[in-house]
Amino acid sequence: MRLNKYIASCGICSRREADKLIEDNRITIGGVVATCGAQVNEGDVVCFDGKEIHPQSDRIVLAYYKPVGVVCTESDVHAKKTVIEDLGYKERVTYAGRLDKDSEGLLIMSNDGDLINSMMRAANKHEKEYEVTVNKPVTGDFINDMSGGVFLRELGVRTRKCKVSKTGKRSFDIILTQGLNRQIRRMCEELGYEVVTLKRVRVMSVKLSDYNLKPGEYAQLSDEAKKQLYSEAGVK
Repeated sequence: MRLNKYIASCGICSRREADKLIEDNRITIGGVVATCGAQVNEGDVVCFDGKEIHPQSDRIVLAYYKPVGVVCTESDVHAKKTVIEDLGYKERVTYAGRLDKDSEGLLIMSNDGDLINSMMRAANKHEKEYEVTVNKPVTGDFINDMSGGVFLRELGVRTRKCKVSKTGKRSFDIILTQGLNRQIRRMCEELGYEVVTLKRVRVMSVKLSDYNLKPGEYAQLSDEAKKQLYSEAGVK
């Protein structure tokens, strides 16, 4: 098995992040520092930061309500609290898609690297839905501009077309199929608006409202919900 896939199957992180761990010389195979593209054969001892890691046997998938102020990172000495610390789950899991520190809402947490990899692959265009409030009245022009795609000068890209609907005088609902860094905040800024609150309420078929969670709480996905999520992600 390719090393990055092996690391992902251990619930450490996604394959993309596994490549970074390998580049940073944090992975060894048989006591030797591994290189990108390495293969793991039966009987090989693979270690992450000196600790042996093994593929997960049971596929864990959690719906977690990330609070404002919690940072989406595995570890950060500058962060007051990371999602891993706040979640406090007994087994190793990681997140499929980030939410910035100032945002809240649904994160899917899992130990299945294949699921995480599929959910984070931009080409798959998986839907994510958000409830947003801004600092001034939402106009028809604003809704049309957001829906049609906004050129983000800081990133040098135009966002994909998306579904946007007004929900109140200063609030709207938006469904994205991509996950650029601080995308909604950047889109609003380009149009002269500032985000006041931002909450993710759905990731693909998983809805935050189905689990009655408070910030910082999590729930196991039901077998049916997990089956549907895996089907949407195209992971067997």
